[in-house]
Amino acid sequence: MDLIPALLAGLFGLAIGSFLNVCSLRWPNDESVVSPRSRCPACGRGIRWHENLPVVSWILLGGRCRGCRGWISIQYPLVELATGAIWGGMVFVHGVDIEALRGALFLTILLGIAASDARTYIIPDQFSIGGTVLGLALAFASPEITWIESLLGAAIGFFLLWFVAWAGEKVFRKEAMGGGDIKMMALIGAFTGGWGVALSLFLGSLLGALIFGPISMRTGKLVPFGIFLALGAAVTYLFGDLIVAAYLDWAFGPAPPP
Repeated sequence: MDLIPALLAGLFGLAIGSFLNVCSLRWPNDESVVSPRSRCPACGRGIRWHENLPVVSWILLGGRCRGCRGWISIQYPLVELATGAIWGGMVFVHGVDIEALRGALFLTILLGIAASDARTYIIPDQFSIGGTVLGLALAFASPEITWIESLLGAAIGFFLLWFVAWAGEKVFRKEAMGGGDIKMMALIGAFTGGWGVALSLFLGSLLGALIFGPISMRTGKLVPFGIFLALGAAVTYLFGDLIVAAYLDWAFGPAPPP
């Protein structure tokens, strides 16, 4: 019986994922997510409701538009599946609880940022600023973080990355950090607090250097840092306490028993 709420949340997450695809595609171009309705990116044909069922329609259509037979990106079902897994997983771990909602919203926003940054190198304010406001509001009801910790985390995240961008520009005489990344760190701080900002930034920088660094060196492409910040923040939210505890044990030895 405990699985039923998680399964229902997963189905709800699939629908959220379908909308998330629209947001990550339209918000970077300052387009409305309300109208026009979903359409084929190749021929512009409007997609009917029964052709827009999360994951199922993509499979039944063979990943092609019913009209022009052009390919439909696999990103659509992957984002829907990932969002469904996020919502179902949060409810499975936390139950029907405020922390399940907080975690699901945070991870969903991070997924939207990663999808948007991967395509356009843009992190829409709707994700970063809107997510920051949402994180601050949810902190008032969360047992995991206080509103003061959330507010301080948002401030630390914003001004820390703003300083990094400012110092980098002074040293290298060119833009070192996008404004979207700076605002995204406020979002991360609002959900994870000050320590979460530091760990997310460290993990994001490490992952970006290891995964995309060699590609950037060979091709000259800019690192889509939002993707790796999102990964670092997701790992921090899910496993941050374990990572910090393991590091402290390694650095200072295990804590003495009480």
